[in-house]
Order: sequence, then structure tokens, then C-alpha cells
Amino acid sequence: MVKYVFVTGGVCSSLGKGLVAASLGCILEHHKKKICLIKVDPYINVDPGTMSPYQHGEVYVTDDGAETDLDLGTYSRFTSSMLSRANSITTGQVYNEVIRAEREGQYLGRTVQVVPHITNKIKRKIYECAENAGADIAIIELGGTVGDIESLPFLEAVRQIMYERPREDSLSLHLVLLPVLSNNEKKTKPAQHSVRDLRAAGIYPDALVCRSPSQLLLEERKKLSLFTSIREDSVISAHDCEDIYEIPLILHEQKLDHIVLRRLGLPTKIVALQDWKNIVEVTKNAEDSLDILFVGKYIEQSDTYMSVDQALQHGGISNKVRVNLRKVNAEEINEDTDLSELFSGVSGVIVPGGFGIRGALELIYPIEYARLNNIPFFSICLGMQMMVIEFSRNVLGLKDAQSSEFHPETNNPVISLLEEQDTAQELGGTMRLGSSKIHLLKDSVIGRAYGISEIFERHRHRYEVTQRYVDQLAGNGLRLSAKDSINEFIEAVEWKDHPWGVGVQFHPELKSKPLDPHPLYVSFIKHALQFYYENK
Repeated sequence: MVKYVFVTGGVCSSLGKGLVAASLGCILEHHKKKICLIKVDPYINVDPGTMSPYQHGEVYVTDDGAETDLDLGTYSRFTSSMLSRANSITTGQVYNEVIRAEREGQYLGRTVQVVPHITNKIKRKIYECAENAGADIAIIELGGTVGDIESLPFLEAVRQIMYERPREDSLSLHLVLLPVLSNNEKKTKPAQHSVRDLRAAGIYPDALVCRSPSQLLLEERKKLSLFTSIREDSVISAHDCEDIYEIPLILHEQKLDHIVLRRLGLPTKIVALQDWKNIVEVTKNAEDSLDILFVGKYIEQSDTYMSVDQALQHGGISNKVRVNLRKVNAEEINEDTDLSELFSGVSGVIVPGGFGIRGALELIYPIEYARLNNIPFFSICLGMQMMVIEFSRNVLGLKDAQSSEFHPETNNPVISLLEEQDTAQELGGTMRLGSSKIHLLKDSVIGRAYGISEIFERHRHRYEVTQRYVDQLAGNGLRLSAKDSINEFIEAVEWKDHPWGVGVQFHPELKSKPLDPHPLYVSFIKHALQFYYENK
């Protein structure tokens, strides 16, 4: 039978529940346990697909086309757990399904209530996901903070699961913040109150993970244990570290895996996590570091481009070099910008995705500079579309080349709406989403990077390169190096007379892991490193 670990948070949000859940999953996989990771989000949105990046950060897309919380990306990078739309549960999904069932008469005239109908639906979705995955242990992360009104039905569902199943089948792990005052003293009272609130919901935590700037002292651990009735060895320090890939090592060092396994009645053994130690060793002790210029629309928020940020680090790990991201807001660039100063000391440029005209046309300036100066260049989704617009304007001479997303009436829409989008009436879940088969041009940069001719990559877009411009682009030096296997959408473009200038419509970063870096990011960083040595 599946065992269940529930990860909750208290004091404040954004403490890193996803990192703790993913790190625990990583360690348990070293114990040869099959893990299923599930994210529960209490917002009423069906998914984060229509949310502003400033509201919710990155939207992580699964192979089956689900737009999910960025924590699923963390799960993917830290574990081998297979993720799909079933691994993401929201209030919006739950209520949608319950209301639809009520409209169809499935409740046989009964009054539909939060308990038992909503809580039963939540439990069923958790059980089905874990059991269909064939998991030994399911780790369920509850978004938000204990005490939030929105979280109450989910906490009640968790309480019921823990009550209904044998005691050794489930475990509650609670993550709290220990704020530090100006006298450098960690305050434990908010954590104590958070545990009290969790108990008021009928859930008694078995382990307490404490976020703080510095490692927990013994007396602090004893105090927390005394006032929360949690065993002293189950009070875990989750102190700040230089690299997020240290977190599994920090938790493992404090034997969180043994605490969990013993509590679940499972055997324990000694595991080394040598592969993760090697990753941290590279990032801490690399001899060289590269500055990569990162020009995006949403750089003000650190988690908007989380998968891109991490995939670049994975490329650095593979090439044994540190990668420093020099982030620039696209809106700050214009025709008067001193691009030579902006690019000073830079070994590569990346332009990620986005939506809308704000800050989009400004991307033309750094794209042109990278093309003319042979600087390694990588663009994704909107970035690739802007790469095509820049080439159309400055090489083909189509000075009014545009995307119909920005100017529907333009005379030269080199980027236009996908035909299938013409009939879309809603915004949520209607883009081209999920994995598609792609054919690569053998004699191309992207073909050499992958080393194969057919790939599967994930998408999230509504616009494409307009087919009637394809021959004109290809005949003037823009190599069309990848196409969708069914509809022949242009999936990748390259500058022919450039050492490494690649744009892709798909999102390769979604499949990159520190132990299995994506070949495009590895190749990009490799050529950026060559550029660094040549210009050192």
C-alpha cells in the first residue's frame, strides 16, 4: 500500500515547501523507493495558466499539456517522478468537478457540502494519482499557509486520510520560519503558534523543518521540541545555503529520510548521495565563471524564469563552469542604449519567452548585436519569434515585419496566430500545450547538440512562424533546423554564418535536470565557454 507524507507550511508562504518535498523525494529515491509528488494549490483558479507571472511565477508545463505550479518543475529536477496533470490539484479543479457532478444528478438529490463531498473529491484525486503511479511513498505538498481560509478543506481532507488509514501509513511534516531579530536571536514563538494551528485542524506533525538564515543551535532545537511535543531528533534545520542542490544533503545529514522511513514502518539503510555531492562540488569549486546576459520581460521576480535559470546552471555543471546571470529588463533597452557596454564581459546571451508587446520589440536590439558580433545566442518561444522578426527587418529588409500578436493589421506578419487558435473562445488551457514530436535537420547546430534526428519537447504558445515567409527566410541565411512532425510548424531557427545562434519555439528547460542536463543548454554553455576563452 502507498504511504503518504503531507508537507504543510506555517508562519508565512514561500518558505520552500516545494524544495523540501522534492529534496525528501530525492533522498528517498536513493533508498530505492518509488516516489509520487503531488502539489495542492488552494486558489480558485483552475490552474496558473492565466495568471500574471508577477502573481505566480513560472508556469510549468507537463508532457500531457497541463499548466501547473512551478513546484512541479522542482519535483522534476530533483527526482525521477513522472508528472502529469494528475499531480496538480487546485480548488478550482475540485469545485469544478463537484459542481459538474451535481448538475448531472450524481448526488441523487442530496445537499452538496464541503464535508463530505469536497473533501472526498480531494482524497480521491490524491489516492488515484498515487496509486496509478505505483508509488511506494506519495509526498503531497499543501500550498499556502496553515490558517488560510482557502486551505481548510484540504487540511480537513488530510486529517481524514491520516485518521482513516493505519497509523504507520502517513506522516505530517511541517515547515516553519524562525524569524531573526536585530540581536541575531531566532524567535520560535511563531513556529509554536503555527504547530498549534495545525493541531487545531486535527493534524499532529511528526517532524518540524525550520527555515532560518543560520543552522539551528542545540538549545533552539530543544526549545522547539519542548513546546511543540515533536521529538528533538525530528526538529530539522533548513538553513540558508549557497546552492539549492545542497538541500538534499543538508536534510540527509540530519537523517530526515530515516525519520520518515521509520515513522512509516519501512526499512532504512545508509545512502551516500554522492551524485548530488558531485554537483555541489562543481558549482562551488569551478575554476572559471561565465557571465550570461539574460534579457527578459519579467526579470523583476526571481521565480518567473525558474526553469531557464536552473537549466543554465545545469549546462554550467556539465561544462564544469559557474554561470552568472546578468539579468536586464527588456524595457530598459532602446535605440540609444550603449550595447557595447551592455555586452561588456558577456560570453553568451539568452532571450526567454513571454507574452504581449510590452518589452518585446526592444529585444530586437540585443538580438541584432549578438548576431553581428558572433556572440553565442539562445532564444526560446517569444525569443525565437523576435529572432525571426529581427532577421526579417534587418536582413530581408521588411522594415515593418511584425507579429500579429502585437499588430494584427501589419503588412508583413512573419509571426502569426496558429490556425487552431482561431476558434479558441477561452484563454485558459487553449494554447498549444505539452509534448510534440519534432524532426531535426541533421546538418544543424541543434541536430549536432541532440545527436539524434527526432525529439519530443514541450510547448506553450499561440503564435508561429508564418508559412508564406519560410522560403524567403531560408534563402537568405536563416536555417530552419526543426519542424513539427505533423503540422510542419517551424520549431527551431539558426543563423547560418554564426558559431552558435539558435532559437527554439519549444521549452527545452522544462526537461533539464542537474543529473541529466538538457543537450541544448549544455551546447550553449559549451560555446559560451569557448567564446570566453577566445576573448579572455
